Amino acid sequence: MIAGNATQFSHFTLSGYLDTGNLKYLFFTIVLSLYVVIVFSNLLLIVLICMNRSLHEPMYLFLCSLFVNELYGSTGLFPHLLAQILSDIHTISTTLCFLQIFSLFSYGNVQYFTIAIMSYDRYLAICHPLQYNTRMTLSKVTMLIVLTWLYPSIAVCVMISLSAPLQLCGNIINKVYCDNYSVVKLACSDTSVNNIYGLIYTFITIMGLLILICYTYIKILKICSSGSKQTRQKALSTCAPHLASLLNFSFGCIFEIVQSRFNMNSVPSILRIFLSTYFLTCQPLFNPLVYGLNISKLRDVCKSLLFRKLLSIVT
Repeated sequence: MIAGNATQFSHFTLSGYLDTGNLKYLFFTIVLSLYVVIVFSNLLLIVLICMNRSLHEPMYLFLCSLFVNELYGSTGLFPHLLAQILSDIHTISTTLCFLQIFSLFSYGNVQYFTIAIMSYDRYLAICHPLQYNTRMTLSKVTMLIVLTWLYPSIAVCVMISLSAPLQLCGNIINKVYCDNYSVVKLACSDTSVNNIYGLIYTFITIMGLLILICYTYIKILKICSSGSKQTRQKALSTCAPHLASLLNFSFGCIFEIVQSRFNMNSVPSILRIFLSTYFLTCQPLFNPLVYGLNISKLRDVCKSLLFRKLLSIVT
């Protein structure tokens, strides 16, 4: 049943922004610097993997996909965020709002899919090393990467197609970016289909990937506990970055879910903004650092290229 004051709005108001006065220029500088570091670090590792044949292995190709996704997700947030920080009117058109929803939700889903597939890759490498090359072929790697991008994109398109036609009784989103759940909460029309789709997707896809991740790491831990010291060290060196990335991303997603679903008015506004953007800002900054420093082969290629560059400058 649609309420009498339901309507379609041409724009949304983002009420999560604070009135910071002249401090907005300081915040703009900090956020811009963060975005530049994210773009530079992820782009550097993408180029590094693409340009070095020694890194054309499944694990590094999955990493390359991960870094590309982080550039994509950051670009879905930061340019608009920077413009809004300097603006006194925090509005976004309906079209741009749903485009941002698509960008940020597909980023989050691709991130989760990629982490899950990387855990499967490490499971094969550690638990079935003799069969690894035959089971993780280039064609299979390509198929998995395409799947990690295609399936979430289709799923998010379906989600938006259910949300966009809703009749709304308001247009104020209490965040600094557009969020599908926040839009659905504004609806006066029936949202049962949206809720059912969200539950089905969560239990079938998200829970399915979580089971895959748990299964692979339990198997890896069993191999480590019964293997030699060298086996444990090798497994730890390759799996530690993946686990750190998974925990960091999960931490950010939990923050976002709690902030969206529960009343957080008692929490300071600046902390709410930080929690809601954590998985969009800290994850793209965290991954290049943790993978670049902890994966020896990637680290050695970085050192080699840096040494050659310094040598060419000196000579």
